[in-house]
Amino acid sequence: MKALGGIVKGLVFAIIGFIVGGGIGFLLMNAAPTGRGTFEPVIALGYVFALIGWLLGVGLWDAWAREWVGLPAKKLEVHGWRRYFRFSTDHKVIGVQYLATFLFLFLFAGLLAMLMRLELMAPGETIMGPNTYNTVMSLHGVIMIAVAVAAIIGGLGNFALPILIGARDVAFPRVNALSFWVLPPVVILLLLTPLFGGFDTGWTGYPPLSVTNATGTLFFLLAFITFGISSILGGLNFITTVVTLRAPGMTWGRLPIFVWGVLSAAMISLTATQVVAAGLIMIVLDRVTGTSFFNAAQGGNALLYEHVFWFYSHPAVYIVILPAFGAILEIVAHFSRKPLFAYKWVVGSFLGIVAQGFLVWAHHLYTSGMSDWLHIPFMATTEVISIPTGIVFLSALGTLWLGKLWLKPPMLFSLGFIFNFLIGGVTGIFNADVPTDIHLQDTYFITAHFHYTLMGGMIFGLMAGVYYWFPKFTGRKYNETLAKIHFWWMFVMFNVTFIPMFWLGIHGMNRRIADYSPELGGVNMFVSIAAFVLGAGFLVFAFNLVYSWVRGPAAEANPWRARTLEWQTLSPPPEENFHAPPVVSDDPYGYGIPGSIHAVIGPAAGAPRQESEVKR
Repeated sequence: MKALGGIVKGLVFAIIGFIVGGGIGFLLMNAAPTGRGTFEPVIALGYVFALIGWLLGVGLWDAWAREWVGLPAKKLEVHGWRRYFRFSTDHKVIGVQYLATFLFLFLFAGLLAMLMRLELMAPGETIMGPNTYNTVMSLHGVIMIAVAVAAIIGGLGNFALPILIGARDVAFPRVNALSFWVLPPVVILLLLTPLFGGFDTGWTGYPPLSVTNATGTLFFLLAFITFGISSILGGLNFITTVVTLRAPGMTWGRLPIFVWGVLSAAMISLTATQVVAAGLIMIVLDRVTGTSFFNAAQGGNALLYEHVFWFYSHPAVYIVILPAFGAILEIVAHFSRKPLFAYKWVVGSFLGIVAQGFLVWAHHLYTSGMSDWLHIPFMATTEVISIPTGIVFLSALGTLWLGKLWLKPPMLFSLGFIFNFLIGGVTGIFNADVPTDIHLQDTYFITAHFHYTLMGGMIFGLMAGVYYWFPKFTGRKYNETLAKIHFWWMFVMFNVTFIPMFWLGIHGMNRRIADYSPELGGVNMFVSIAAFVLGAGFLVFAFNLVYSWVRGPAAEANPWRARTLEWQTLSPPPEENFHAPPVVSDDPYGYGIPGSIHAVIGPAAGAPRQESEVKR
C-alpha cells in the first residue's frame, strides 16, 4: 500500500478539488444559467480543479510546486518495482509507465473491437442496439488513437531517446513526469463515459451531435483536451532534449534514425495539438456556457470544427507513424548488419513529411460541403506527400538488400511492418483522388486502409520496438519461440481479417453502422471469426512479456551486438545511464567499415578505463 501512497493522496486531492470546483460551477450556473438544464458546468469546472488536485497530490507538490512558495522540493525517487507507481523524474521509469499504460489500453480497446465484431457477425440487431454499438465503437476508436499517438513516442521514445543521444535524462524531467501523470485522469474519464450515456460521435466529436448528446460526450471532450496537454508537453521536452543535450560528437548527421523519427513527431505534437485543443474547448463552451461557435442557427459553422479538427488530426497520423518509421529503420539496419541506406534522404523525408503534413487536412472534407475549388489543391498536396513516404519505404528495402539478415523477433515484426504499410500506402494514394474518395467515403474500404496504416504499421512497429528494447527495459530475456509464434499468428491473422474489409467497402458496407445488407453476412461472419483468432494471439504476447519480466533469464548488456549508445551501457541502465559521459566519433550504422566506432564511453572517476566498441 505504501507504493500507492502518492496515487491515494492524488485521488483524495482530486475529490477535494472537484468539490471546490464543482461548487464554484454550481454558483456560476445559478447566477447565469446556460439554459441547458444540466449540471455540466459543475462537471466541467469541477474536473479542472480535480485535475489540479490530482497532480498536486500524486507528486507535483512535493517534487516541484513547493519551490513556487519558497519551500525546498522533496526527493521522491524510490527503487524497485514501487518506482513505477510514483511521480518519478527518471525518463526510463516514465517510459515504462507510458508503455505499460498504453499496452493495457491497447488490449482493452481490442476487447471492445471483439465486442463490435460479435455484433457484426450477422445482419440485424444481435447483442447491441445502434446507440450502444456507436458508443462501443467510439470508445474503441478514441482509445486506439491515443495508443497510436503516444505508445511509441511516449514509451519507447522516453526510454531510449536520451540514451541514444548520450544524455543523462530529458531536458525537463519534472515536466516529463507531469506529461505522464495527466494521463490517468484521461483513462478514468473515458471509462466513465458509459455511465453518463456514453458518446456516440466517434473519435472525431463532430458538432452538432457532440454539443447536444449525452453527458458522456463531455467526459470524452475533457479527456481529449487533457491528453492534448500531455502531447504538447512531451513534444516540447523531446525537441529541447535533442537540441541541447546531445553528447560531444553527436552531430545532426550522427543522430540515430529513431531519434529523428521522434523529433519529427514532436514538432507536430507541439504545434498541431494546440489547434485541436482550441476546437475541443470551443465545443465544451458551446455545451456548458451557451456559446455558438458551431451552431448555424446562431451564426456558427459546424464545418469550421472539421477544418480545425483535421488540421491536427491528419498531421497526427505522422505523430503515429514517424516514430514507428524510426524504430523500424533502426532495427532493420542493425539486424541487416548494413549502414542505413539513404540516411540523409530519410532525414529530409521526415522533415518534409512534417511540413507537408499540415497541407493535406482537407482531403477528409471532400464530402463535407467545403468549396469545390479546394478539392484540386488538396488532392495534389496529398499525392505529393506520398513521395517522402516512399523514400522512407525505399530506404528500408535498400538496407535489406544483400544484408546479412538476422531474423529475430524484432526483425520479423519490422518486415511485417514493411509489408503491411505497403498495402496501407498503396490503398491510400488513390483515396486522395476526389472521385475515388467520394465513392469510398465512410465505407469499410477506409476502415481497412487506416487499419493497415495504424495497426498494420504503427502496432507492428510498437511490437518490434518492444521486443527490440525489452532486454534493455528489464535486464531479462523473453522467450523467442513464443515471440515468433506471436509474430506469425498476428501477421497472418491481421491480413486474413482486414483484406476482406476492402471487398466489403467496395460492395457498399458503411463503417460506424451496426447493420448492413444481408448479402454481406457471409464475409462479415468470416471477418469476425478471423478477428477473434487475431485477438487471441495477443494473449501469447501478454504472457510472454509478464512472465519474462518476472522470471526470464538475465540479459547481457548488448544481446543484439548493435552499435548505438543504449546498448553500450548496462541492462537495465543505471540511474544516469552511463558511468561516464560518452564521446561520439562516427555514425551509428557503420557496419562493415574497418575501424568504425560509434562512441567511446570514458572512464569513471577513480576507475580503470573502459571502452565500449562494437565494430561489426
